[in-house]
Amino acid sequence: MSEKSNGSLFQELEQRFGLDQKKAHIGNSNPFLTFFRENLGILIGLLVLCAVVYFVNPVFLTTNNVMNVLRQITTNLYLALAMTMVIILGGIDLSVGSTMALVGVVTTMSIAILEFPIFLAVILGLFVGILVGAINGYFAAATPIPPFIITLAMMNMARGAAFILTEGAPVRVMSPQFNFIGSGFIGVLPIPVLYLLVFIIICYFIMNKTKLGRHIYAVGGNLEAARFSGINIKKVKFFAFTFSGFMAAFAGIVLASRMFSGQPTAGDGAELDAIAAVVLGGTSMSGGIGKIGGTVIGALIIGVLNNGLNLMGVSSFWQIVVKGFVILVAVYADVLKRKSAAA
Repeated sequence: MSEKSNGSLFQELEQRFGLDQKKAHIGNSNPFLTFFRENLGILIGLLVLCAVVYFVNPVFLTTNNVMNVLRQITTNLYLALAMTMVIILGGIDLSVGSTMALVGVVTTMSIAILEFPIFLAVILGLFVGILVGAINGYFAAATPIPPFIITLAMMNMARGAAFILTEGAPVRVMSPQFNFIGSGFIGVLPIPVLYLLVFIIICYFIMNKTKLGRHIYAVGGNLEAARFSGINIKKVKFFAFTFSGFMAAFAGIVLASRMFSGQPTAGDGAELDAIAAVVLGGTSMSGGIGKIGGTVIGALIIGVLNNGLNLMGVSSFWQIVVKGFVILVAVYADVLKRKSAAA
């Protein structure tokens, strides 16, 4: 490759993904202003949606219901935060819902049958999730198999393993200490919401303040430019999918704790809710574009939509249809935006 074309690749990388540190520093001088500017459209959409739901049913803005909405979106956001990294990278992870089920089953069986201490059972569950994510990451990084196929296969294998271990029956754990993990409160805030705040900060820091985050954007936006810049693409892909497995495991443990049981059917369709939140938040399915803050707003929109439909007495079957339509509209809007930017 000529020196000129190689230089142009570096220049494109700097311009698109913030590898020019001076420019990145200037762009991040006021992160709150940047956040509102980048997400103004979906913030307005969220406020309008909240206003409509409140107008239909004023119960929506009661303290109990607001806490309920926050608690309900935590599971989705655990998955969506990691899914944001995977999709920005140019991949997708369809195995997160099944990983939730498998980890919930393994954790509860460790407590109820093997009589492990709760702490050790949680560690084992997290290890299983990390292992699932690492397998996805290895095949995504080391083989030409598309992530869609890799994670689709893992989705079936993990779900099947959950059913094999339990023979289709839930594994009950009637332990107040275990239940506190997913249902406890500190003050007025549910424990899962506090976990979520920590993960949002961690993911925001990774994506906006570290070399790893810049590399994720670079690999997803222009693979060849990233390769010529010396980025270790295999390590970046391996990290993203392994982190997704970890977050799915954490979500599975919290959900099992809330239900007092490990359910082999848990997390069914959870990957679709996570993808919906990510896409609604402005992350491009083509890779290279997206923000953690946008994903948080996207998950809030999904949560408010679900809660509003419940308050209006809409059937859960119709809610699935609505969420599918929302994903379609969001992806179509992304396509139009990219065409407009390229014109």
